[in-house]
Amino acid sequence: MSQQMHYQPTPQGPTGHAHQAPRNGLGVAALILGIIGALSGIPMILFWLAGPLGLLALIFGLVGMSRVKKGQATNKGVAITGTILGALGIVLAVVGVIVTVLAVNKAVDEVNEEFDKKSGSSSNIKDLGAGQAAKYNNGLEVTVSKPTPFTVDKNTLISGHTEGNKAYKVTVTLKNTGDKAATNPLMLTDAEADGKKSEEVADDKHGILHHDWEKTLDPNETDSVEMVFDAPPSAKELSIKITPDILLDPANWKLAL
Repeated sequence: MSQQMHYQPTPQGPTGHAHQAPRNGLGVAALILGIIGALSGIPMILFWLAGPLGLLALIFGLVGMSRVKKGQATNKGVAITGTILGALGIVLAVVGVIVTVLAVNKAVDEVNEEFDKKSGSSSNIKDLGAGQAAKYNNGLEVTVSKPTPFTVDKNTLISGHTEGNKAYKVTVTLKNTGDKAATNPLMLTDAEADGKKSEEVADDKHGILHHDWEKTLDPNETDSVEMVFDAPPSAKELSIKITPDILLDPANWKLAL
């Protein structure tokens, strides 16, 4: 007695292999991520979301297009659209970063400008010449006179002078041109001769340490001090930086010797 065996035919594709379902998942994911990324980039402030989503959409879209080319997927249009939207999301994210940085810088500048107005700082206080005034928004003005040779008296010398160097005297003047009193002006100085540190010569008459500054400068009131700085014999320029108050920017004078 013979038995007959029956076989169920297996579906096959054009190549004789078993048919596989199209792998369209990455193309769909690229489209979804691209849409979200592009929409997130429009407000610009969401650049931090648009960038990563756009990058993922671009990658998924390119991989999806590659699958379509290999015959593993059938959603070419979806993959292309997702790729384009992903690239758009990246572009919008970059634009958002630029716009945000510019906006933040502008806001910082406005805050600094407002602070400068309140504190009295000014930006027009660099590379001044002898007799030129550093003018601050609170009405305070600082001037430095032309340097004149100064003979150091060894009997009254305290510090700052090196044997063989020359000494130069300048007069530093503070004036309150504002309509309010300037309280507790504080003078801080730093000097260089031809780019090298120049020490302040201190004796019993000259220098900030021996000057009794006015506690308050009333409107139109002035106060001045004579200062002496040490410099090598060959020095051609004395650069003096003065900070009239802890809340104000330093001003710089370049003085020919």
